[in-house]
Amino acid sequence: MNQDQPACIQSLISQPDVCKKLGKTHSGLAKLKAKDSTFPKPIKFSEARQAAAYYVAAEVEAWLQSKIQARDAA
Repeated sequence: MNQDQPACIQSLISQPDVCKKLGKTHSGLAKLKAKDSTFPKPIKFSEARQAAAYYVAAEVEAWLQSKIQARDAA
């Protein structure tokens, strides 16, 4: 990881933690990712299909904030 950026920006969260944060099941998250192209892309540390997926916490938070702002603007 780049040591020039604060740790909070660099932190990764696991896919199950993203599901908990958004109140989604695994399949619900998969549907959300298929439906919403703006959802952050996961990071995998292996080429294996079943490799664990991690998300940059700041990207998930920014995506969520953009959804809240869009709701409030309407």
